Amino acid sequence: MSMHTSGGLAFFSAVYAFAVVMLGTTLPTPLYAIYAGEMGFGVTTTTVIFAVYAAGVIAALIGFGRWSDVVGRRPLLIAGALLSAASAVVFLTAGPEWQLILGRVLSGLSAGIFTGTATAAVIELAPPSWQQRAPAVATAANIGGLGLGPVVAGVLAEWGPAPLRTPFLLDLALLAVAFVGVWFIPEPVVVRPGARLSVQRLSVPAEVRTVFTRAAIAAFAGFAVMGTFTGVTPSFISHIIGIDSHAVAGGVVALLFLSSALTQIVGRGIPTESALVAGCATLVVGMGVMVGGLLAASMTLLVLGAIVCGIGQGLSFSKGLAAVVAASPVHRRAEVTSTYFVVAYVAISIPIVGQGIAAAHWGLRSVGVVFNIGVAVLALVALALTVVEFRRR
Repeated sequence: MSMHTSGGLAFFSAVYAFAVVMLGTTLPTPLYAIYAGEMGFGVTTTTVIFAVYAAGVIAALIGFGRWSDVVGRRPLLIAGALLSAASAVVFLTAGPEWQLILGRVLSGLSAGIFTGTATAAVIELAPPSWQQRAPAVATAANIGGLGLGPVVAGVLAEWGPAPLRTPFLLDLALLAVAFVGVWFIPEPVVVRPGARLSVQRLSVPAEVRTVFTRAAIAAFAGFAVMGTFTGVTPSFISHIIGIDSHAVAGGVVALLFLSSALTQIVGRGIPTESALVAGCATLVVGMGVMVGGLLAASMTLLVLGAIVCGIGQGLSFSKGLAAVVAASPVHRRAEVTSTYFVVAYVAISIPIVGQGIAAAHWGLRSVGVVFNIGVAVLALVALALTVVEFRRR
């Protein structure tokens, strides 16, 4: 008798595991201010601790991106869940700063494994009645999990006991359930004996480069916004706006992710080119609102900026990915898609570290304004390239 779950339960197990692992990656967001206070480090160190997560994601995308096609989805999902649990344990016992960095790298590796593998597993395990909606469900699990992390940690840090312990104990409990669920799902792919493991190659064929360039610029801008929100917004809220609440900081960050997820699901039917134009334009507007919020020290504008930026990021990223996939030769889609994701995750890391270093010299507000204007310029470039291409057709 098979011990595997079947049908809807296997699908739900994959969706749940996806959401929980992604939740774990953003769980530390509202806690950085507490760590900084207890360990005595500033914004520069905070941004470095946050940014090494992207290094973990990129390493996993390149190193393990193709492994689930060779050894199966289950082994990679189990490995990703274990890495996520290891990250939670490191944070739970965190003392010196290097432990926070290690925890973030482990978290990045888990997210990098899950981004591709869990998306594929959710779609493959979907019951017939859910087949059409499965990609949207995978997106919701991914970005919805990212959005819930700061809310859960913020609420527990504000009103629960042991703010640096309780969120990770809860995370480990959620991961234990996810691990059991993944352990018993049926393997959705046929594993071929003798197939060799390999590193995911990154490249963009010549015929895809025009589409890839404008989509990648938009993705870079959108993920740079996500990086700033996740890494620096809690400091903005406490130092510039003067609201010292972990729950509020987590809630504002969550707004960005949740509005992005909702936009990607609701906007599925919008034609790709039109949605790319709308997404880039919305991102520009969102950056303008963010600049206004920083200059006026306005919480209202910061919240509005999070929602507008989330909408712009959701449209520009998802439709940019769709455009890149559609333009790529079938046999090279995996490497082109991986390259697109690597560009996006570089955007989470390098700009935010630069922002942290600059903030130590010129102040958080000034650097935040300059950074947001820079991101708006990038979004404008992507918008211009998309409009020019649109008019050529």
